[in-house]
Amino acid sequence: MSTSPCFSKKVKAKLALEDGTVWTGKSFGSSGERTGEVVFNTSITGYQEIPTDPSYKGQIVTMTYSLIGNYGVNSEDAESRKPFAEGFIVKEWSRITSNWRSQKGLSEYLKENNILGIEDIDTRALTRHIRLQGTMKAVISTDTVQNHGFCVI
Repeated sequence: MSTSPCFSKKVKAKLALEDGTVWTGKSFGSSGERTGEVVFNTSITGYQEIPTDPSYKGQIVTMTYSLIGNYGVNSEDAESRKPFAEGFIVKEWSRITSNWRSQKGLSEYLKENNILGIEDIDTRALTRHIRLQGTMKAVISTDTVQNHGFCVI
């Protein structure tokens, strides 16, 4: 019996904001380290379109809806030729896809496109923090974050 990669041991991931605030979650999608401006999106549906929207180039997108990934990903719903977001932050990533149009899961899609995902973050609290403190740069990482001029984990 083989173990699905979706249910394998999760790697810790961190989000460090330039004001020194650090959030710890679990990695999904690609691994490594990305930098960018942290922004949020309040959509309930259309999560696949968000990383492929060119307006998110260089940004780490926080989804405020609590469960993301449940209907999978398909080639017809992309907004452009490729994803542009640097990172994708969710409260809970759904390991099960349930749409007949689904061609793959969100984690597989992010991994194929070298986008780092992080789950198990209180995205509503993060969004409130961004709204109160203003826009800021951040590092999202599965590695130790250092030498970015504003934080060390």
